[in-house]
Amino acid sequence: MIIKLIQIEPGGDATVRLSFSDGTTARWSAADYIARDTVMTRPLADPAFFARAFIESGALAWPNGFELSADALHRRLDAAGALAHSAA
Repeated sequence: MIIKLIQIEPGGDATVRLSFSDGTTARWSAADYIARDTVMTRPLADPAFFARAFIESGALAWPNGFELSADALHRRLDAAGALAHSAA
């Protein structure tokens, strides 16, 4: 099954609430990416820029072209025990 993002809600402290196509949700932090301080991740440190996150082809994306696949995010969050299953 291909996992896609179906809804996002950017929050404070560089976090995003993610809703996936399999009914799971999680709060994800971009702190590790921001700490890398690369050309692509540096803008994420600006709260106004971070809040401009959007979904593109099922992936989490920002206007500068930085994007993270929903599948990779889902796997990491699942491995960390951070995914919650919403009630049907």
